[in-house]
This record gives sequence, C-alpha cells and structure tokens, in this order.
Amino acid sequence: MEQWSRDQRYRPIESMPQHEFEALKEKVGLSKYRQRFHIQPLSGLLNHPNGLIYTNGQYHIAHQWFPLGAVHGLKYWYYYTSSDLVEYHREGMLLKPDSAYDSHGVYSGSAFTYQNNFYVMYTGNHRTKDWDRQSSQIVAKINNGKVEKLNPPAIPHPPKGYTQNFGFPKVFKRDGKLYAIIGAQRDDLTGCVVLYEAEQPESEWRFIGEIETDLKNFGSFWESPDFFQLNGKDVLLFCPRALDSEEEQFQNKYLSGYIIGELDFDTLKFSHGPFQTLDNGFDFYAPQTFEDEVGRRVLIGWMGLPDTEYPTDNEGWAHCLTLPRTLTIESGILKQKPHMNLRKLREEKETALGYANKFFKQLHPYEGKQYELVVDILENEASAIEFQLRASKNEHTVIRYNSLTKEISLERFDSGALPIPVKGTERKATLETELYQLRIFVDTSSIEIFCNEGERVLTSRIFPSENANKIRVATDSGQVYLKMSKYNMKSIEL
Repeated sequence: MEQWSRDQRYRPIESMPQHEFEALKEKVGLSKYRQRFHIQPLSGLLNHPNGLIYTNGQYHIAHQWFPLGAVHGLKYWYYYTSSDLVEYHREGMLLKPDSAYDSHGVYSGSAFTYQNNFYVMYTGNHRTKDWDRQSSQIVAKINNGKVEKLNPPAIPHPPKGYTQNFGFPKVFKRDGKLYAIIGAQRDDLTGCVVLYEAEQPESEWRFIGEIETDLKNFGSFWESPDFFQLNGKDVLLFCPRALDSEEEQFQNKYLSGYIIGELDFDTLKFSHGPFQTLDNGFDFYAPQTFEDEVGRRVLIGWMGLPDTEYPTDNEGWAHCLTLPRTLTIESGILKQKPHMNLRKLREEKETALGYANKFFKQLHPYEGKQYELVVDILENEASAIEFQLRASKNEHTVIRYNSLTKEISLERFDSGALPIPVKGTERKATLETELYQLRIFVDTSSIEIFCNEGERVLTSRIFPSENANKIRVATDSGQVYLKMSKYNMKSIEL
C-alpha cells in the first residue's frame, strides 16, 4: 500500500489543481468494484455517516470524507439529499476544516432542528505544533447549504477527568430540552458516554454527567454513541474500542453494539440488558440513526473498518454506506429490516420453487452481480443448507445454515480479494428461531444478509472477479423446499 506522509494526509483539497482531482475521479470511476446502489465516494475515503435527518420534506445524508486517497487524512463532510432514501443527489461538501477549532478535520456529529432551523453539532479536531490533539464540539447552523459555525465551540474541551478522545456528539430532544450524548474516555483509559444539555443551540451546553451502566472496563473509548427511544424502551448504541478480542462473542476488532433498558435522567443510571452486537458480518461500523418521514427509526452504517486495507485502496477510493434499515424491538432484540422504500430499486423478477438436496444445483437463469435475493424456507429436513453466491469455477461467497444449532455463517475464503488484516474468513450468528427467510442484497462489492426479517444481519465487503455471477444451493444431507425470488436492482443516480 502507498505510504502517505503527514503533509500529504493533511493537504486540503482546495490546494489540489482541478485537473488532478478530475484525473483522480476518472481513475476511481474505472474501478471494477464500484457499487451500483450504495452511496460511495467520488474519490478517496468515506467513513462515518453523519448528519442524518429528515426535515422539510427531504432527507439529508452526510459522511466523513478524505477526498485525495484511500487513507484517513484531513476530513470533510460530503453531503447528499434524497426524497426517498433510494435516489440521491450529490450536494457537495457541507463542512470544511476551515477554522482554528477544526483545522485538522471536521469529525463526526449529528443533525437536529430547532424552531424550524437546521443545525449540526460535530467534533472539531485541532492539532498543536507538537501534534497534541485538541477536540471541541461545534454547533453550526445550516441555511440552504450555507454553513454558519457558531464559534467559539459549544463545548470547548472535555470536562475534567476525561481525555481528548472525546466526541461524536448525537443531539436529541427530550421534554423541551436539547441533549447531546458524547463518546468519551476517562483518564484511566476506559470508555463511557457523557451527557450535556442546553435550552437552545446557541445557549450554554451544560455538562450533566456520565451515564452509569453495568459495563465496567468495557473497552478504551465508546465511539459513535446514539441514544433514542423505541417501543417504549431506551436504546444506547455505541462502538467500544479495544475490547478483549479473545472473547468468543466478539468476532471483530471493531464492534458496533447496543444496550436496551431505561435511563433515569435525574440520576443518569441506565438499567439495561446485556450488550449485543448490531451486525455479525465483517464490515460494519459507526452507525447512526434518525427518524424517517413517518417516524420509523432508521439506521445507516459505515460499510468498512478502521486500520484495514481494502482491495480498492490502490485505486484511490475506499468504502461505502450500508443500505437504510428500519429498527424495531421484538422479544428484546433490536431487529433491522431493509427499509421498505428499497423495493423501488427492484426491476426484473425471477422466481424458482423446488427442492434442494446434497448435490449442488446451479439455479437457472439465476445469475448476476447486483441483485436482491429473497429465500423463503418452506420445508426443511436438511442438516445444513449452503448457498453459494457470486460463484464461478474458482470463487464463491458462502452462506451456510446449520439446522441443529440454528447457526448462520458467512464464509468469504474463496470470495476473491480480501481486506487485510482481518482475523479469519468466517463470521457467525446464532438465531433465536429456526431460519425461515433470508433477504440478501448483493452489490458489485458487498453483501448484506438479513435473517428472519432482521433478527440477525451480516454485512460484508466482497471483491470477486467479474465472471463470478452464479447462484448455487445444496444441503449436507436431507432436502429443503425453497421459494427463491431474485430481483435485478437499478442503479441509483449520483
């Protein structure tokens, strides 16, 4: 992988001649791994989704962006609008690192409205001459795409007892007040979240305190927190950094998860159940939620990981956002279902109904590189079922279900080029009930698997050859009766 100096990483895009940037975009556009129906960067590196909101009849979606290459460098916010979370319009850069407080990057944050005005709160990253980091939380007012940063910062520095690993503010409203939940690291290098409140965006943001949970010494920093109410329960999402990777339940170095319970705003005591992983695939991080036009809670995540090299890095780009997912709580589980508007992407439909057995059956005329596949398991007498997608003679991505253990697994050992370093080539999840349905979204270089209407989800990047386009199915023993519906997916306009 190309080595980048500090000066290269922190070079502003404004200093790049236009013809150089156009050449970079042209190079990226020629990549065989470009997605068809996911948000992806024009060039460079996309990471955390930010500023997600529905207001005045329009969705606003942003993400962190380093435009000059597939590395983490000087971050901007790139910005899209949409009427339906399906078709998107590129609006360009929303936030730029152009003040003393965010001189070394506009980091993650959230959007909110107050008195019909549109605001964001985000983390400003500044480095001193000695390269010491200084983080602050900045409020900006957005008016027709024009940004007014309300400096000095609303929260100029972390409170006493916390390090500069402090940020990712998520603003929400409760009982007429504004609150900001912020990811933090204590001085003893353990992770937590803290809470601030304000009467209005421009007024003082007061530190209330640290939210007390039952998770002690649970990672070194709680990144990308989100807090909301759903089905009468309080939900806290966060990404705990540096958890003990030897714990069997945590398959990935970088985790996203949640706890469900009740937060007492007077004592800040959160009574909750166990921490649960949000996504059991390889490539999912830093999700953010918002409400859609009818009040459904919707989640979008970053389909990528920090400190990982991807096969597109040498082409000058990396990563994409996940498809939008609707959240519900059922039997104590946070279910994630593909947003209903995604059906607008469906084009030609092919349906197959029949038995599969221990001999691999290639489904005809089922093939393709971008599609939605709905598998309904009508009868199951098999010990295990295996689906091979994006398959060719030498490659395939495997989804396997063990009927006895109710375990679903994703195997990408033979799926093509792989990100590095990543521990293992298989990810697993155990279902609460027997598998009865899979909804699988396959794009040019990704797969999102929704099991039993979102009971478990496995999201991963895959990088197969262009001729790997077959679909096959078999069992270990016994037979299974399946209904399979495949939809070709149209490209989103970006």
